[in-house]
Amino acid sequence: MTDIKKIGIITSGGDCGGLNGVVKGTANMASSSGISCFVIPNGYAGLYNLIDFDKLAELTPERTDAINANLSGSEAGHSRVKIKKIKDENKYQRIKDGMKKFDIDALVVSGGDDTGSVMVDLLDHGIKCVHVPKTMDLDLQPYCVGADSAINRIAEFANDLKTTGRTHNRVIVLEVFGRNAGHTALRGGIAADADAILIPEIPVDFEFLYSHVKKKFLFRVKCSDVYAGTYIIVVSEGLTDASGREIIDESAGVDPFGHKKLAGAGKYVCLELTRRLEEDPEIEKFMKETHMYVEGVYPIPEARNVLPGHLVRCGNSSAYDVNFGKESGAAAVMLLKKGISGVTVAGVSDDEIRYLPTKKAIEHRTVHPEIVALHESLGICFGRKPVPYEPLFKELKGTPERHL
Repeated sequence: MTDIKKIGIITSGGDCGGLNGVVKGTANMASSSGISCFVIPNGYAGLYNLIDFDKLAELTPERTDAINANLSGSEAGHSRVKIKKIKDENKYQRIKDGMKKFDIDALVVSGGDDTGSVMVDLLDHGIKCVHVPKTMDLDLQPYCVGADSAINRIAEFANDLKTTGRTHNRVIVLEVFGRNAGHTALRGGIAADADAILIPEIPVDFEFLYSHVKKKFLFRVKCSDVYAGTYIIVVSEGLTDASGREIIDESAGVDPFGHKKLAGAGKYVCLELTRRLEEDPEIEKFMKETHMYVEGVYPIPEARNVLPGHLVRCGNSSAYDVNFGKESGAAAVMLLKKGISGVTVAGVSDDEIRYLPTKKAIEHRTVHPEIVALHESLGICFGRKPVPYEPLFKELKGTPERHL
């Protein structure tokens, strides 16, 4: 066991559900272990400026009790700061001096791949840290705090949009976060019974997508006794077309870590569909048959882009994220007590605390093509000709692992 008396907790990167669970789990386990826990506010910006603080908020049992674990966001605050990019040759010593000022022995850091890469950098400079994986994108190796909450929100929005889509006979395109992985769009879209899900892992063939939209949307409207129907598409940012070209708004710029700010995928999908609707002579016939056609005013169905943006990462957390957050925060403290650092918590399974090296944990994880093929066989369009689902069959030996 290592003699850890004081720890600091940092949450960093994008906000999401479950983070206050991490904060409470960390603080409560520290308290029950005789360790003092302090908030280092506003991510790595706060860590870099720690030397300038007069005092830190201690997460005593009373202070921790005031934190609502169900709320998304983080009581500890966030920033997007890459320590390596700070133009200060003394930056690492400055951080160590700040930690020494408050007698902080180690850090619990919750964040995604960028946050994890900074944590690896800090570890290389002699700063003890344990990483709790957090990103709504779900693109790290273990499960990540925030993903389930975001997926539930996406599913709710996509399902709710069916009412306005059907009222106006529109094709609705919902563009969601995810960077270069389509996990949240995939799972949220499936849960909402979306008609099409477009993800970065599968380049979009817009001719095939249009044929699916046309067939399903026209069928629904024609079969309705009030000529009403809609078609829902969930689109992940970071989309590419069949030529491999990334569909982004170049004017969006880059973030502090140098990543392009991904935007414009939903708008582009709407433009591609609208162009094909305008050029298709069968659409005018359909509009006239369903008594919607008004020349020069309402010649084709509309395709509308909806951007929920940060609404998918705010509000309330899912129960799963709160559970995972609390358990992982507690596990991080226990790992530090055990003298283990430089690792990412993979989860708690009964009497096991599972972890892996953070360098491994932050490797990019994308959607597996076979799960896409499964849902294609169930009727969802992924912007390509469906691929047969050919699973392996494996009998489990012993008791299956529980997730909760």
